Amino acid sequence: MKKQPWKPNATVAAIIEQNGKFLLVEEETDRGNRYNQPAGHLEDGETLLQAVIRETMEESAYEFMPDALLGVYHWKHDHNDTTYLRFAFIGKVGKHYPMQELDTGIVQAVWMSIDEIRDKAGLMRSEQVLSCIEDYLAGKSYPLEVITNL
Repeated sequence: MKKQPWKPNATVAAIIEQNGKFLLVEEETDRGNRYNQPAGHLEDGETLLQAVIRETMEESAYEFMPDALLGVYHWKHDHNDTTYLRFAFIGKVGKHYPMQELDTGIVQAVWMSIDEIRDKAGLMRSEQVLSCIEDYLAGKSYPLEVITNL
């Protein structure tokens, strides 16, 4: 039997700052509740931009308009030995739909300052959460044109 090639999980994340606070979601994990950016897996047939817009709406009930690519993050999860390629996008928040039911496992959407996030670093879903915000604060940004959909 031929061995299947190894493939990482492609994920997207929204980095959204408004009035000095960042949009995060509190989610249930096997390690207890943790905080993450609105994020999730790329689904078959969608673009990276479609995925980050969809995931942000499903997890936070906020519209998201991506402006730039923050970066691509390669990370191997210590607890489940899974490798992720995270495409993190910077953008603006749009309309909020507070009556919308959030995705399974999402407790709530929250806004936190960078100091609150740093203080709760041990409660972040992964080190990618703070790394993305630190990169954003450092001014990292790439035009969306670096992404090509064929």
